[in-house]
Amino acid sequence: MTIKDYDSWDKSRLVAEIKRLSARKKYGLVWEDKPENVVEQCKTALPVLEEVEKRALEQDKTLPTNIIIEGDNYHALSVLNYTHSEHFDVIYIDPPYNTGAKNWKYNNDYVDKDDEYRHSKWLSFMRSRLVSGKNLLKKDGVLICAIDKHEQAHLSVLLEEIFPNHEHHSITIVHNPKGVQGTNFSYTHEYAIFVIPKNEKTISDRVLNEEEIYVSNLRNWGNESERSDAKNCFYPIIVSDEEIVGFGDVARDGFHPKSANEQQRDGRVYVWPIDEKGIERKWRYARQSVEGILSTLRVETSRNGNVQIKIAKDYGTYKTVWIDKRYDASEYGTKLLRSIIPGCDFDFPKSLYTVRDCLAAVVKNRRQAKILDFFAGSGTTGHAVLDLNREDGGNRRFVLCTNNENGIAEEVTYPRIKGVVNGYADVEGIPANVRYFKTAFVSKSDVSDDTRHSLIQKSTEMLCVKESAFTKVYDNKKFKIYRNSDHTTGILFDLDALEDFKERLEVVDLPANIYVFSLTNDNFAEDFENLCITHHIRPIPEGILEVYRKIFA
Repeated sequence: MTIKDYDSWDKSRLVAEIKRLSARKKYGLVWEDKPENVVEQCKTALPVLEEVEKRALEQDKTLPTNIIIEGDNYHALSVLNYTHSEHFDVIYIDPPYNTGAKNWKYNNDYVDKDDEYRHSKWLSFMRSRLVSGKNLLKKDGVLICAIDKHEQAHLSVLLEEIFPNHEHHSITIVHNPKGVQGTNFSYTHEYAIFVIPKNEKTISDRVLNEEEIYVSNLRNWGNESERSDAKNCFYPIIVSDEEIVGFGDVARDGFHPKSANEQQRDGRVYVWPIDEKGIERKWRYARQSVEGILSTLRVETSRNGNVQIKIAKDYGTYKTVWIDKRYDASEYGTKLLRSIIPGCDFDFPKSLYTVRDCLAAVVKNRRQAKILDFFAGSGTTGHAVLDLNREDGGNRRFVLCTNNENGIAEEVTYPRIKGVVNGYADVEGIPANVRYFKTAFVSKSDVSDDTRHSLIQKSTEMLCVKESAFTKVYDNKKFKIYRNSDHTTGILFDLDALEDFKERLEVVDLPANIYVFSLTNDNFAEDFENLCITHHIRPIPEGILEVYRKIFA
C-alpha cells in the first residue's frame, strides 16, 4: 500500500485496525476463526426439543430418567443451558480426533488432512461447544475430554484458556496394546484430559490391585510415637486364631503391660503397641476410631511367635498412566458393541471400562451424580453410567447428545442403550428409564411477540426435561400438568384458565413449579397467592430467551 493510498483510506478504519492489532492476544492459542453454519443458524432460529415418545423406555418409576437428544450438539447444548445450568457433576466427551481421515464434517463438508484450515475449523468447532458446556458444570464439576496426538497439544491450551481456574491433568491410557504403526513410532495410547476445580479433592481414591497393596505396622514409630504422645492410642487389640475379635479399653495411666503379647487363659492374645525394646508406643488410630478401619487390619505372626498387627492400604491416588487389558478398545469397545448390536460397523468405540473408570474417578462417591456426554457416539458413556449403578446401587443419570449422521443416533446410540436396559446376548438388563428427544427450531420473527408465542407453544418438552417430570396429569390447549415422584410441573398458556389450572394442581397435592406465559418478565405471582400447595412461579418464554441472548449474542 502506498502513501497515497493511505491518504485516501478512511482514517476511522485505520484507527480501528490499529486497535484490533493492539488488542490481539500476545500469548496463547491463536487461530483463524471459521464460522460454523449451525452456530449462524441460531441467529434466525431458536432450538427447542421434541420428544419421540415411541422410544421411551420406562422400567421403574422410582428411578430417575435419563435423556438422549438427537441433533447437532451445539443446538442441544443451547437447550441444556436453559434446562440444566450448573447441573452436571461430570461432562465426559470423546470428540472427533481430527486425524485427517474423512470422518468429521464441518459445515457439511468432510475435513481431510489437506485442508489448510483443518486445525482452525476444529478449534472453532470445539471452542463454541466447550464454552457452552462450561455453563452446565456444577461448581465442583469435572470435565473429562478424550483425545489423541493429533489435537492433544492444541486442546490442552484451549482448555487452559476456557478453564483458567482449574487444574489440568492429561492421563495416558493404553487403549490399543498392538499399536498403530506410525512413521517412527507405534502408537498404543490416547489421552483423557481431566479439568478439575483448583484446591478441591475431587478425584476419589482408587482400589489398588493385589500386588500394589502396601502393608505396614499399625504401631507408630519415630518421633511423637510414644504412649505419652496420645493416651487414647494405647489399648489392646484382641486376637484369637489369628483373627482380630475385639478391641480393649484405653489403659489407665498407672497400668503397664508386661509385654507386647499377653496370653489370656481363654487362648486369646492381647496385643499392645510395645516395640522390641519394650518401649510403650501407640497405635496409629485412637480407640474411638479404630473399629472403622477393622477391614484393613491384618494379623501376622513372626518367626519367634510374636503376634503383630498390620494395616493394609488397599486404596491410593490414581496414577497418570493407565494400563489394563480392560481398556483394549477392540475387545471391550468394538466386540462388545457388536454383541449388543450384531453387525454394527461403528468406527472405534471406546472400551466400556475406559469410560467407566474415568467416570468412577469422580462419581464413585456421588451416587446421585448427573453425567453429560455431548459427543455420545455409540453411547458408551450411558452404558458406563448404568454399569456403575448396577455395581453399587447408585441412581446416577445421564444425558447423551449425538447427531444422526449416518444413522448414529437411531441405529447405534439408542439401540445400544435399549439393549443395556433390556438385556442382550446372555447379559442381564439394567433397569432404567430413558426418554428420547430431537432438536427442532422456532423461527425468529421480526415481531418479537410472534417469536414469544411460537416459542411458548414449542416449550413443553424443554420444561419437562428441565423438571424431569414426564407423567402427564392434564393436557389441553390452555394448560398442561406433569408430575414425577416429588413435584408437579404446571404450564399455563392462557390466564383465562387460571382457576381451573390451580384447582387441578391442588388435586395432585404436590409442590409445584409453575410456568406462566408472559410477554414480559411478569410471573403474575399475585394471582397464585391463594394456592395452598408450595409453589414457585416463573415467566416463560422470557427465561428461555434470556439464556439464548447470552449464548447467541
